[in-house]
Amino acid sequence: MPAMHYTIRWPDDSEATCYSPSLVIQDFFEPGHDYPLDDFLRRIREATTIASDRVRAKYGFACSMAADQLATLEARAADFAATPGAPVRMVAFETTSA
Repeated sequence: MPAMHYTIRWPDDSEATCYSPSLVIQDFFEPGHDYPLDDFLRRIREATTIASDRVRAKYGFACSMAADQLATLEARAADFAATPGAPVRMVAFETTSA
C-alpha cells in the first residue's frame, strides 16, 4: 500500500512533516494552497479516517500511526484556536512505499 509524507506550514511559519498510510491526502489538499484552520482540521480528519480505514480493509486493523499523526496535528492546531481562520499551508507531498 503506498504511503506518503506531506509537509504543512502552520500560521506561525513553522513546518511539520506528517505521515499518511494512504495517498488519499492528495484528494483533499493541493500543494501551495492555504486552508483556514477549521477547514484544514475538517479535511485532515476526514482524509486520515479514510486512510486508516483503507489499512483496516487491507490488514484487518486500523493504522495507529495515522491516529497518532492526527492527534499531533489536532494538539498543534489548538495553539492557533484563538484565530480559527489562521492559514495552514500544504507545502508538499512525498510518496513512499509501505
